[in-house]
Amino acid sequence: MLLGLASLQAPVLAQDALIAQIDQGQFAAAEATITERLADPALSAEQRDAYAFQRERMRRMRLDFSLDEAQAKTQLRKQIPDLRDDEFARWDAAGLIEHLDIDGQRRYFKRAPSNLFRVSAEARARRAPNVPLPTEGPYESLAPHHHEVIAAADASGATSLVPRRVEVSQSITVKPDAVPAGELLQAWIPYPRAIAGQQEDITWIAPQQGAVIAPESAQQRTVHLQQKAVAGKPTRFEIRYAVTVYARHIDIDPAKVIATPNDPALQPYLAEQPPHVVFTPALRAFSQRVVGTETNPYAIAQKLFDAVDQIPWAGAREYSTISNISDYALHAGHADCGQQTLLLIALLRLNGIPARWQSGMVYSDDAVGYNNLHDWGALYLAPYGWVPMDVTTGRLQSNEPALRDFYFGGLDAYRIAFNDDFQQPFQPAKRHPRSDTVDSQRGEVEWAGGNLYFDQWNYDFQSHVVPAKSTH
Repeated sequence: MLLGLASLQAPVLAQDALIAQIDQGQFAAAEATITERLADPALSAEQRDAYAFQRERMRRMRLDFSLDEAQAKTQLRKQIPDLRDDEFARWDAAGLIEHLDIDGQRRYFKRAPSNLFRVSAEARARRAPNVPLPTEGPYESLAPHHHEVIAAADASGATSLVPRRVEVSQSITVKPDAVPAGELLQAWIPYPRAIAGQQEDITWIAPQQGAVIAPESAQQRTVHLQQKAVAGKPTRFEIRYAVTVYARHIDIDPAKVIATPNDPALQPYLAEQPPHVVFTPALRAFSQRVVGTETNPYAIAQKLFDAVDQIPWAGAREYSTISNISDYALHAGHADCGQQTLLLIALLRLNGIPARWQSGMVYSDDAVGYNNLHDWGALYLAPYGWVPMDVTTGRLQSNEPALRDFYFGGLDAYRIAFNDDFQQPFQPAKRHPRSDTVDSQRGEVEWAGGNLYFDQWNYDFQSHVVPAKSTH
């Protein structure tokens, strides 16, 4: 019995060791291990695929860590013309310029030079005066829309407010000759599911012929399209639809919040969800430092929300290259929206507070013309139930609690959710490993010969917003 268990555990332990080896940049040794393991005829198809993906993960990591030191300095000198070598070395040693030593050669993350100005006040102060500051989304700081939502909530008592009707065009364009002419390309474009009180009345507008829409039950919903490649020409997939999106505002009285009920439906949202939501010793220690002796679920959630909100935002590595995203966000010194959200989800679940994921696109009224990928989530606070949260936008600068805490129990009306969970299968299923194994915002493409990675195609999202009458 014990021998049988050990034999079952051995491949898992070998995979864990291999993943750790790759995370540490020991690519040559990892490649030797993969080659040896794949030569074993007794390896199952599932194990074979897992080893092959670790080889692919190294390839993707090389694409992310594409800069040598000279190239990283060249990028930085576009904003700090008189950058000194000792400054660079000091920032690098402090972990402010993200790098990975691959087989002894230091390689820098391709977004590390721009990220430096997100994580270092000293670097920001060294920028040339004529360098423009990074632009933020229109609702990342206090805006008239936030006032509009709170005023409507005060007037009506409703929790779904100031709806916007948005018409959307989403597309994927595969680069010419990415696959041989005549081969069948398959694309999955993200698509929203109806969520009562959040996004409703989804309507097709001129769908592409042959589109297959995943069922409403799909937690990562997509539209599946097929088209044959033509020599020398790009292959374009496009969908168009309209949806009504509501802002959300839940007026939470902390004194009324009670312990999470023992409801089986909530158990999945209290559990670990490997590999990206794991209650590691480091996560437990961080939680203890933040939460202390607090026992009120609302106060615990606020403390954790504020702690994760303090992590500086920075452009992210591709999620498929990171072995544990919540742990990465805890230690990297920066995180993007999905990484912050996964960290907060892990911390909330660890403390007995159900938490779940959402992600999709944020956008603006036409005059602003803004759109971006974004991830956020929801937590369960009894007796209120599920309430939304956006820890990346975090607290707003206001002395009025309802505005300051807008994104702790509320959302703006300028976001479409494509996903209600992470690392979920597509319908119809994708045969080859996805470009993003966690999220689904840009889309996915494959052909008989394998997956097409992000460098082989482009995505686009266009929106047109008009006011809509509320039914809530």
